[in-house]
Amino acid sequence: MATVTFYGAVDGVTGSMHLVESGSCRILLDCGLYQGGRDEEAHNDDPFPFSISEIDAVVLSHAHLDHSGRLPLLVKDGYQGPIYMTSATQDLIDVLLKDAASLQMRDVEWENKRRRRAGKAELTPLYNLDDVEETLKLCHGLDYNTTMEIAPDISITLREAGHILGSSVVQLTAMEAGRPHKLVFSGDLGNSQAALLRDPAAVADADVVLMESTYGDREHRSMEETLDEFEDVITRASQNGGNILIPSFAVGRTQEIIFRLGELYQQGKLPQQLVCLDSPMAIAVTEIYHRYQNVYNQQDKQAIEQHSHTRDPNQKSLHSFLPTLRYAVTTEESIAVNRIASGAIIIAGSGMCNGGRIRHHLKHNLWRSQSHVIFVGYQAVGTPGRILVDGATHIRMAGEDIAVKAQIHTLGGFSAHASQSQLIDWFSHFENPKPRLYLVHGEDTAKQALKSALAAKGWRAEIATHAKTITF
Repeated sequence: MATVTFYGAVDGVTGSMHLVESGSCRILLDCGLYQGGRDEEAHNDDPFPFSISEIDAVVLSHAHLDHSGRLPLLVKDGYQGPIYMTSATQDLIDVLLKDAASLQMRDVEWENKRRRRAGKAELTPLYNLDDVEETLKLCHGLDYNTTMEIAPDISITLREAGHILGSSVVQLTAMEAGRPHKLVFSGDLGNSQAALLRDPAAVADADVVLMESTYGDREHRSMEETLDEFEDVITRASQNGGNILIPSFAVGRTQEIIFRLGELYQQGKLPQQLVCLDSPMAIAVTEIYHRYQNVYNQQDKQAIEQHSHTRDPNQKSLHSFLPTLRYAVTTEESIAVNRIASGAIIIAGSGMCNGGRIRHHLKHNLWRSQSHVIFVGYQAVGTPGRILVDGATHIRMAGEDIAVKAQIHTLGGFSAHASQSQLIDWFSHFENPKPRLYLVHGEDTAKQALKSALAAKGWRAEIATHAKTITF
């Protein structure tokens, strides 16, 4: 009899972590950071609720930090086993985990200066760059749709999830007494309207399914309506002379926004002469996306190949598709962007405005009525992005109280997560009788709404709770 215990992303949308046990083997699905407000992030310091020495393998669904960000802490605390993921995810976490470690070290160093002056005990970061390097040595990249035994009598197959580059639906099979016990973990499922990546793969067979529910209580606007509004904001900003700020997640959302701006450029509908990507991490990730164009959907791949402003097939990429794109890599280049008062589209991290260079661009633009801020992704409770979306008239940003006079836009159609109907459609492909379904990775309202919508189809779903163990 196999079991799974829910340890993360059950009371919210971050900190994904589930422990699968079969016979004498233990497999950890994801090992993510808690993100959001201070109370949420305080859980990152909690000890792992299991014996690390007894973990045989870790399987990572994708690279986002809320699914991968505590891996170096796991290694720091003694884990030395293999970590499995897709090859693209392996390349991405090299960037994301190093960035996470650098930010932690910088923030702790800054806080400790204050603590020393106050005579308080100093803090230590969750992990450092050495811990990340040790983690990367344990990583193994797999191809989609390849079955591999990762522990005695336990095998996995990674299917496309369509969420970000390399994201996967994890199929885990545990053999006990000659009988397979099958678990499917959705990871994060992608929005079928999104650009670049293929739709999530349909899976038919499982005993138990763990399914994300981030947008289980809503439908996304159609992509056609979203792109119409996107184009309208771009036109209005050009007419009134304001900048457009797009707080964007470095992995996935940034690359889709660049592609959509490229489409407008190719149609002659992009009046701005400068699109600035001001995020070293997003720049590095965009270059990784270029290396994995083989997993793009065929339509968007062809558009890039046919309309790129280069004849060299090896240089056809998002950058050549949008020739007005410029990278701001150094701090000096980022500061120079702050001096641009109008006519620019600035894409910068972080996506929820709780760090990164976007905070400085907001500081220089939020108080201007001609400025526009476009939110293109989920804003967790307690983050500056959520505060702005909820209509704040003032916000504390980069050490100052800033009046919010800029026009705030939320374009939900750009979400990288499946909507309620898309989640239901994905689950509908499982054969009857339907597997037992547990909802994870969502706020309570989203999970309750999705549970009700599934019940209306005659399908029962249970809401996972922290530390609950189920058998399958």
